Amino acid sequence: MAGKNLSIEIISDPVCPWCYVGKRRLWRAIEQRPDLNVALRWQPFQLNPDMPREGRNRRDYYREKFGTERAAALLDGLRRTGAEEGISFCNTADAMAPNTLSAHVLMTWADADDAIDTSELAEKLFFAHHVACEDIGDPVLLTKIAGEVGMDEVSVARRLAAGEDEDRVKAGIERALARGVSAVPFFIIDGKYGISGAQPPDVLVSVIDQIVSAGHNN
Repeated sequence: MAGKNLSIEIISDPVCPWCYVGKRRLWRAIEQRPDLNVALRWQPFQLNPDMPREGRNRRDYYREKFGTERAAALLDGLRRTGAEEGISFCNTADAMAPNTLSAHVLMTWADADDAIDTSELAEKLFFAHHVACEDIGDPVLLTKIAGEVGMDEVSVARRLAAGEDEDRVKAGIERALARGVSAVPFFIIDGKYGISGAQPPDVLVSVIDQIVSAGHNN
């Protein structure tokens, strides 16, 4: 398996808690195969593209979407799962449910710049929303996070304000839907093998091993 190449597309939305869990589990799986040359590519998806650009109160949104009891049960389950992955899911009264279009735009710009670690940016967006309870729909926060990974803050602020590349991100989401993706996280290995959901690391390792052993890699 040494020296084998593997590409993995990660289709996700930073507001999706299972996408954060899935990222952590994928990283653990990849760590178990250090001889693989894994190329990661992040692709956009929006769980709620109709969310107002200014966002909504997260607790109110969850209660309306799931109902009070189910929302509480889901959050309790997430906290238990998050603890296993080193994620302390937050639940403050003023936390926002944001529109993530601008966050995806930021990821698109990072992906186009070889000097930027797109996965580091994804981790920061996940952390800001799920752990720090910050509003990742806020362009001021996005600009700050962009600067933390080495992007030019002045340029990012200007381009976000202009709505640059929003149509490009929307087109990327449409492509994901056309590929049959209806829920995230969704991983596409070598452009053809799909894995849905935040699967445990051992499941991911097993699938990766099968694909590599079958010779379906570059």
